[in-house]
Amino acid sequence: MNQERKNERGFNMKKFGLGTQIFIGLALGILAGAVFYGNETAMAVLQPIGDIFIRLIKMIVIPIVVAALVVSIAGVGDIKKLGQLGGKTILYFEIVTTIAIAVGLLAANIFQPGTGIEMSSLEKSDISKYEATTKTAESAGFVDKIVHIVPSNIVQSLAEGDLLAIIFFSVLFGIGVATIGEKGKPILKFFDGVLEAMFWMTNLVMKFAPFGVFALIGVNVAKFGVASLIPLGKLVIAVYVTMFFFVFVVLGIIAKMAGTSVLVLIKVLKDELLLAFTTASSESVLPRLMDKMEKLGCPKAITSFVIPTGYTFNLDGSSIYQAIASLFIAQMYGIHLSIPEQITLLLVLMLTSKGMAGVSGASFVVVLTTLGSMGLPLEGMAFIAGIDRILDMLRTAVNVVGNALAAIVMSKWEGQYDKEQADRYTASLKQSKVA
Repeated sequence: MNQERKNERGFNMKKFGLGTQIFIGLALGILAGAVFYGNETAMAVLQPIGDIFIRLIKMIVIPIVVAALVVSIAGVGDIKKLGQLGGKTILYFEIVTTIAIAVGLLAANIFQPGTGIEMSSLEKSDISKYEATTKTAESAGFVDKIVHIVPSNIVQSLAEGDLLAIIFFSVLFGIGVATIGEKGKPILKFFDGVLEAMFWMTNLVMKFAPFGVFALIGVNVAKFGVASLIPLGKLVIAVYVTMFFFVFVVLGIIAKMAGTSVLVLIKVLKDELLLAFTTASSESVLPRLMDKMEKLGCPKAITSFVIPTGYTFNLDGSSIYQAIASLFIAQMYGIHLSIPEQITLLLVLMLTSKGMAGVSGASFVVVLTTLGSMGLPLEGMAFIAGIDRILDMLRTAVNVVGNALAAIVMSKWEGQYDKEQADRYTASLKQSKVA
């Protein structure tokens, strides 16, 4: 009895879970940023901590994507089934992201976030690094973008983190491993081992997450301050309200059709969503997201294919932001876009958002490219740059929810969703919470 009480006390005294640790890091980071607002020394101390955490995440993402795709594709074995899964996945991604863009355009017309803003009261930020990328993107036509997906040097693509090229190579390599049969089994076993090892590394890196969150949030609050939100508060509110609407209504309906609930999904992924929100990095939760979706009834073969692919083709939060930001700039400069022009804008965003996948600051570059294509003033983005981090946080979390739901939808569509496994896992989470 005494031993049982000792064990019970030991359990109660265990350290807080990751979500709680991250939340504490977030709160302390905001407090530190407010105290040291404008203090260059404090920012210089915090910045390397945040940079190290982001670099640790980037370090493990590419090996996980390659290993996961090879394992999932080689594991399917049947090339015909793989082609069907790939076709269905891309179709689903295109439909949902198009809906997201349409919802963003509708919200921008309803909220009119750029109307009545005095640009003289806004602070401009330097966007030259994004403009350089934009010029390169604009000079490359649609055909050039398609060609760029095929890597001329996979080692170079891996070094540069060119996700589209890496996915293309990994898919072909996985098909090759599946095609050679028995000879491919040692290769499959190797990549399966790589994936397990990378998941172990992920758990190790996540121990540093609260410190990374503390530093990243602290630097941003110290640099921009809460006051930077006031002039563009209408834009922030419009983006946040629209994204909540999209998650709970649009994705909620899709989840219902797939036999699940978006609320259950959010509860299961609460730690990952908090981490994605605070770091503004989808990459930070990729390994844990794949692991959670397997536990939630999605087969490994589908999860390992859908989620990494979704990181380039299914960014719902980014699509909403890009649509609202584009109309915000037009409204701020008093430029009226007719319904046909907004339909053209939707089509342009459908293309540019896919063409920019994997680019650093992708959403920002997409909007700049779109503005250039529509003849809208690029310099308008300089006014948003100061608060982009605040907008990026939520759009990243929405991207995570969208990709998690995509794994369930595709598992259901393929007739491989394990509802009993999902129910057992959610029940176990409730029991551990009660305990």
